[in-house]
Amino acid sequence: MSVTATWLRPAPEALAARRVLVVGDVMLDRYWHGAVDRISPEAPVPVVRVNREEERLGGAANVALNVRALGAQATLLTVVGDDEPARRLRTLLEAQDVRAVLGADAQLRTIVKLRVIGRQQQLVRIDFENQPTHEVLAQLLDDFERELPSHDAVLFSDYGKGGLAHVGRMITMASEAGKPVLVDPKGSDYSRYAGADLITPNRAELAQVVGPWGSEDELRERARALRDRLGLAALLLTRSEEGMTLYDAEGERHVDADAREVFDVTGAGDTVIATMAALIAAGLPARDAMPWANRAGGIVVGRFGTASVGYDELFA
Repeated sequence: MSVTATWLRPAPEALAARRVLVVGDVMLDRYWHGAVDRISPEAPVPVVRVNREEERLGGAANVALNVRALGAQATLLTVVGDDEPARRLRTLLEAQDVRAVLGADAQLRTIVKLRVIGRQQQLVRIDFENQPTHEVLAQLLDDFERELPSHDAVLFSDYGKGGLAHVGRMITMASEAGKPVLVDPKGSDYSRYAGADLITPNRAELAQVVGPWGSEDELRERARALRDRLGLAALLLTRSEEGMTLYDAEGERHVDADAREVFDVTGAGDTVIATMAALIAAGLPARDAMPWANRAGGIVVGRFGTASVGYDELFA
């Protein structure tokens, strides 16, 4: 019998009945694919003859998509501009059956990440963005309070773009409402995530907050100290080729990496936290959800760009 046969898993109908509220920074991922046959005579750079264009949901929108792909219901709460990329995001979200509550700001430029691809390699990435205004972020807080009661878990996807200026207040509201709170963190100050049930930093992100560690014992102690200081129920450290380690009140649980082939790590963190949120919303403890999140992350790194994993594929 395989190891996965002993892992707890929710029934499809259990996931379908659960709703996850995803809050955070969204972006539109654009890909221009083309042939590279020569070097430009104007500068020592390749000339890409674009023959295909592609658009995908990025940032917190990709997180919501991953929740939906597993079979749970997803609501995305965020701020966008009044521009063409925002309209494209709305269309893509509707096509994927992700409910969207989008605050609009005419002064905001919806984030677009344009990647130029030649010979299956990313040649350049061009970012278009600015910061939302305080007034729009205040509106986001009102929308959050209205949406909170009808959801089973809350997931904050922080890309450091300004959409989570009120995350501390939102975490307090969600905790007081008895909702599990998960955070994909950003930056060096985690005090804004105090009181969350689970945060999911990668190795570089955690080292930025607690400092580099020289041993597993030192890492274990620093994770415990951070949990105690912020009142976190658990910390899930994603460790790339080293797998994942969950630190909680019971100690720790580790699972080895489950990737067969690493092609592109873009969006892998989105898939991990989305899987954790959907499974926790369906009633699984974090310790039982983690192996499935590890497997989901291992699947998407074998694909190009942001991707998602369906129920049948994950639990096969």
